[in-house]
Amino acid sequence: MENRTGNEMGERQEATELRDSAPITLVGAVNQALAHALANDPQVVVFGQDIGANGGVFRATDGLQKQFGTQRVLDTPLAETMIAGIAVGMATQGLRPVAEFQFMGFIYPGLDHILSHATRMRNRTRGRLSCPIVYRAPYGGGIHAPEHHSESTEALFTHIPGLRVVVPSSPARAYGLLLAAIRDPDPVLFLEPKRIYRAARQPVPDNGEALPLDSAFVLREGSDLTLIAWGASVKETLAAAAQLSAEGIEAEVIDPATLKPLDIHTIIDSLEKTRRCVVVHEAARFGGMGAEIAAQIQEYAFDLLDAPVQRVTGYDTVMPYYQLENVYLPGVERILDGARAALDYRRGGAA
Repeated sequence: MENRTGNEMGERQEATELRDSAPITLVGAVNQALAHALANDPQVVVFGQDIGANGGVFRATDGLQKQFGTQRVLDTPLAETMIAGIAVGMATQGLRPVAEFQFMGFIYPGLDHILSHATRMRNRTRGRLSCPIVYRAPYGGGIHAPEHHSESTEALFTHIPGLRVVVPSSPARAYGLLLAAIRDPDPVLFLEPKRIYRAARQPVPDNGEALPLDSAFVLREGSDLTLIAWGASVKETLAAAAQLSAEGIEAEVIDPATLKPLDIHTIIDSLEKTRRCVVVHEAARFGGMGAEIAAQIQEYAFDLLDAPVQRVTGYDTVMPYYQLENVYLPGVERILDGARAALDYRRGGAA
């Protein structure tokens, strides 16, 4: 009996090591983080439309209801206002709800509960109550989806005081940042860039280690130019940086990851070396996060700049249907154009 038990323990350990070392996708990392949180914190509850029996539209919650039961992983009606609201009630009573909206474009009916209640609860009760909620939503374009399925309105939510806005750009960052968001005592909007849900794989140990919120990640070091991007746009930005490197230009690539509050210090540290900056995002240009980043750079690091901050963004229109998606989304060539505009600028006149 002892030998058999020992063998079983060894087999389980071997299976865990194999699982931890096997490369997984971003959506797989979300699933892994949710499973870890459910297994290690009895107060965590996951719910949303079709997330239980079906595992969600993108299968981010696949298998969780079978593993943890219908009291921990709940299917809800098609009612986003209710999803946002019951999360507030759960959170104020000691639970840690993780509420999924099927797409970011469906989140707007829940905005009243998010803006008027979840983000104000700590202030309203003078610290007596808080709302440790994670609102998850697949977001962004690039999957040939119909209208309302390709929203990229993160800047709308960064304007709400009391709400963190987090966007992962890799499997490892999705796992670590989601765990950090679940453990945070205040509400977090966790936006998952569905265009790269399955674009790449990497080993992500299921060790429960969170990554720091409110901290940017330097994905590539450079001395000539700072490129800032988050979510799915990181992929094209890194490709543009590689092409610039082949031309002898070394671009530093920064992923803010947490858009609110923004880690402006890491950006300024980069500008002390490069003195030129391009911000890339697929959201519409006007009032986007690129404008906020450019404003903060101007406010805190104007003397460091040798050129105006360039923005490479989506256009001020509704995300188009699939025939024009690639025109709308910033690609490598548009990022390179922005980079060259920054590099070619000379004070006092044209290059």
